[in-house]
Amino acid sequence: MWLQREITLRPRPRGFHLVTGEIVEAVPELRDVRVGLAHVFIRHTSASLTLNENASPDVRRDFETWFSKAVSESERWEHALEGPDDMPAHIKAMVTGVSLHVPVTEGKLALGTWQGIYVAEHRARPHRREVIFSFIGARR
Repeated sequence: MWLQREITLRPRPRGFHLVTGEIVEAVPELRDVRVGLAHVFIRHTSASLTLNENASPDVRRDFETWFSKAVSESERWEHALEGPDDMPAHIKAMVTGVSLHVPVTEGKLALGTWQGIYVAEHRARPHRREVIFSFIGARR
């Protein structure tokens, strides 16, 4: 079974946002899968994807605190046509990455107990983000 779906995520402010449920909800066919591999790709250069701790909101805030300090908007970036947050957003996206591979087992993403899929919005203003969910696997 092959499947590919474009998923439009709702706009979110700067920060790290759990989107596991939003992605799973957009792909109901996963329930029929015995085993497979999902690939999630975000089609943007100023947002990214990551897998990490899904329980504590403190973790999400700490991620944003660290990224904001590590890649400052107050730096004198040459690429500044789209505002002071644009170049830092590109760097942050490069560091975290734009795609993930997640195994699928018995109808569910085979994430660890405390793992979730995040979209990291690196721009100050909320943007609508699109991910491509591609899947290959065997039905139950």
